[in-house]
Amino acid sequence: MTITESHRPGSDTWSDARLLYALEEVVETELNRHLGVAKEWMPHEYVPWSDGRNFDGIMGGDAWAPEQSKVTEIGRIALVVNLLTEDNLPSYHHEIASLFGRDGAWGTWVHRWTAEEGRHAIVMRDYLLTSRAVDPVELERFRMVHMEEGFESDNRHSMLHSVAYVAFQELATRVSHRNTGHQSGDPVCDRMLARIATDENLHMVFYRNLLAAALQLAPDLTMQAIRDVVVQFRMPGHGMPGFERMAARMAIGGIYNLRIHHDDVLQPVLRHLKVLEIAGLGPDGVRAQEELGMFMGGLNDQAVKFDERRAALAARRAARTA
Repeated sequence: MTITESHRPGSDTWSDARLLYALEEVVETELNRHLGVAKEWMPHEYVPWSDGRNFDGIMGGDAWAPEQSKVTEIGRIALVVNLLTEDNLPSYHHEIASLFGRDGAWGTWVHRWTAEEGRHAIVMRDYLLTSRAVDPVELERFRMVHMEEGFESDNRHSMLHSVAYVAFQELATRVSHRNTGHQSGDPVCDRMLARIATDENLHMVFYRNLLAAALQLAPDLTMQAIRDVVVQFRMPGHGMPGFERMAARMAIGGIYNLRIHHDDVLQPVLRHLKVLEIAGLGPDGVRAQEELGMFMGGLNDQAVKFDERRAALAARRAARTA
């Protein structure tokens, strides 16, 4: 996507409103591309309905018990985190609609994205309850607490920071879903999460291409936004009850950890956009680029240490088992 020279005012003249207007044509192009490649799918087709039966309570069915689940322990933890993250869609919609607007190509994308994301929570909850993968009472109580807290983006005051954030976050979500499927121990779950991950990847491509256009329009400001987002990155589910404990279990279990975050989320986007290779930046842009490079080096060092600790833990567990 090439931005004409006439659309490149000095970096000090940019505002969120001007960037929104300048990127509208890119949003329309990317929206049309997305609609051309996105495949319609039906959530109900991914749910094993014949496995379902009544729970205890007013229907007089069977209470849930862990042995009823076909999913591994780490799979159950990750599925709860992933579903609760998807559940907060009303708050996410409010955040991006407030920043991007509800009119024109921006508004069309906001509503399309919301509709597609809505399917993820639908199919995941139907699968979890029908297959008795997790405790339904605990799941509902977690959902109530999490949604009552709402969600406020760390980047809600800047459209450019929000675009940068979702370019990485959509890929992080895709990776988390895909790894959860692989670790779930249930082929039905794996297939369902692969379908969701395909959506998340398309969403990432949309925002990544938009971020590429922003780098052409306002390279210094965009570089600073990327630096800020990468350095301060948090997954949107960070506010859910028990998130730190569950995230630690997911890290050890290979669902999402520092190594995965560095290698499979941050690096692919940065490499695709050639962020650390961009020349001709002003002083603020160069400083942000240098700080980003140093941060990525430090993050890789942390990932190496995490890998060593994880390997040592696995060795101790294997020794105990033997």
